[in-house]
Amino acid sequence: MIVTAPPTRTAVVIGASFAGLLAAAAAARGGYQVTLLERDRLPTVAEPRPGVPQGTQAHILLHRGLLAIESLLPGIERDLLDAGGVPFNTGQMPSLGDYGWMPQNDLAYDIISISRPLLEHLVRQRVLALDQVTIREEVKVAGVSREGRHWQLHDHDRLVARTDVLIDASGRSSRLPHWLAELGLTAPEAAVVDSRLGYAGRRYRGTVPIHTGAVVFATATEQTGALVLPIENGDWLVCAAGYGEHRPDRENEEFETFLDAVRDPVVADIARRLEPQGDVAIHRQTANRRIPYGSSRDWPAGLFVVGDAMCAFNPVYGQGITVAASQAQLLRPALARFDGSARTTRRIQRRLAAVTNLPWAVSTSEDTRIVDPNRRRTPVELATGWWTGRMVALAAGGDTASIRAFARVYHLMGTPLLMFSPAVVRSIVGSLGRPLPPPGPRPEVLAELTPAALRQAQGAQGAVQRAPAFGRTPSTR
Repeated sequence: MIVTAPPTRTAVVIGASFAGLLAAAAAARGGYQVTLLERDRLPTVAEPRPGVPQGTQAHILLHRGLLAIESLLPGIERDLLDAGGVPFNTGQMPSLGDYGWMPQNDLAYDIISISRPLLEHLVRQRVLALDQVTIREEVKVAGVSREGRHWQLHDHDRLVARTDVLIDASGRSSRLPHWLAELGLTAPEAAVVDSRLGYAGRRYRGTVPIHTGAVVFATATEQTGALVLPIENGDWLVCAAGYGEHRPDRENEEFETFLDAVRDPVVADIARRLEPQGDVAIHRQTANRRIPYGSSRDWPAGLFVVGDAMCAFNPVYGQGITVAASQAQLLRPALARFDGSARTTRRIQRRLAAVTNLPWAVSTSEDTRIVDPNRRRTPVELATGWWTGRMVALAAGGDTASIRAFARVYHLMGTPLLMFSPAVVRSIVGSLGRPLPPPGPRPEVLAELTPAALRQAQGAQGAVQRAPAFGRTPSTR
């Protein structure tokens, strides 16, 4: 008897940024021969590239995202640390929000802070080391078509690739709605919530007496904010953010002036101690945008959409990379069992969409307040807003149950139902009829960052430099 090997299943992924790289790893682990198509020529070292205009800005990989990437690419966490990524518990990071300073604690989750270009470079190295993955650079996809059960990708009249499974990970610039319309298929309408956030970032280098960075959140009432994060090589990423007419611009001279105007000077104080390593870069493509792919009955077999191509978030919430990683983690077993049918495709795509539900609710609920603060809210929205506000106030006052619940939801380690856990309910019910606890004080470590503390440190350093060497007298010449 002659035994023949089963035919190799193929997958093509459009886009080799995080969503595409992780989807390629998932498909390869699921038994597919994978081709990544990327329109850019990719750098051979960790540096920004044209196809990722936000690449120089600060990025956060939430704890759930770190776990998901490690499950797909074992060893990546060690790679990040060996490359100089800075680990810290986000509960220790000084954080100023609507209700004042959050207390510093270890009740949140660990992250590894690293620049986006280096993170992408390390992930790309791991993915391209997989035997089943190849990449083709400087390839443009202008359209798609169906041939039986296969997808064909075209650059106008030229056939680019043919595949069993097609994964669109081409980001906010995805052309999929247009391609679906060309095929006579339903192109769902996007839901958009745009708070008109803009932010500006600059890389710095130096030493400061704090290891976690710090954040002052822009809110509906205080429409400017700032963030600073430690990254590899002793560098720091400083970010200024503002809504609408309060958005920062790209002028180097105006950057620190903007930071000085934020309601707390912590980020400005840190920036003053550091040396700029380049110019200010701005980014304003920040609207929340979600397309309900897979919801129509004519959704075609073998087509999947992940990352920003399906759901893009306001970057200020730091959710995008983690959502892409979580989708890839789901995609791996789903593709391994995929039977090629349209029905199963729709079911998998709806599950990919469900991954976005929690982060979408988090980002759009806050941004809706900023877009239209006078909007008439439903009774459910009013009740939810009251409950959430009470939790935030209790967390700022040190309530452990509220702090733990927010940390788990923020890091996408649990569902919003955690906000109604028995421990949280007890805290909120117990707070009724009595004054809310006062928020925590400004963290003591921030006092070491003030201009007065800087002058004192510089004076002490100068005194040391002027002092004679031990055991010798100064020259009288």
